[in-house]
Amino acid sequence: MTTTLKLQPAIAIDSDKFFQICQQNPELVIEENAQGELLIMSPTGGETGRKNAELIGDFIIWNRKHKLGFVFDSSTCFQLPQGGRRSPDIAWVKKERWLDLSTEEREKFPPICPDFVLELLCPSDTLTVTQAKMEEYLASGLCLGWLIDPQNQRVEVYRSNLPKEILVKPNQLLGENILLNFVLEIDWFWG
Repeated sequence: MTTTLKLQPAIAIDSDKFFQICQQNPELVIEENAQGELLIMSPTGGETGRKNAELIGDFIIWNRKHKLGFVFDSSTCFQLPQGGRRSPDIAWVKKERWLDLSTEEREKFPPICPDFVLELLCPSDTLTVTQAKMEEYLASGLCLGWLIDPQNQRVEVYRSNLPKEILVKPNQLLGENILLNFVLEIDWFWG
């Protein structure tokens, strides 16, 4: 479940204040969309957490082998260039882009849009809200994104400058020219 707090125009929260709010409330998952609304989300359930762990394991194994960038879990909040502060379920940033950030920028909420994100729709999420989040990533420079919708057994593929593609019960997802040589076997997901 997500609770939305509309703060603007009454209150605008800068990066440091947002970071402090998150640090003072570590038990909450807090994001801010590009419209300046705070989104307070409940933790995921066991089945979603299990699937997230399985998925991130595949990314970590691939990334250790190829060493092309860095993988981030859902506790990482990114300050997007278009104003949102988002925590994708899985994110990946190219090595050179990550290393271009200062140490301080990497320690707090990095001011960068990931090159790749994966969002796993859980039962308490709303599809339209998560689709808007994917569009927010695209507007901020995302190259490739996957929105996995287990209930409807489909994956929405987001690519920069291309229309969204919908795959029904795919067996695998390809990293294309972003996650080079990455193949996510996903047939287990639909069973």
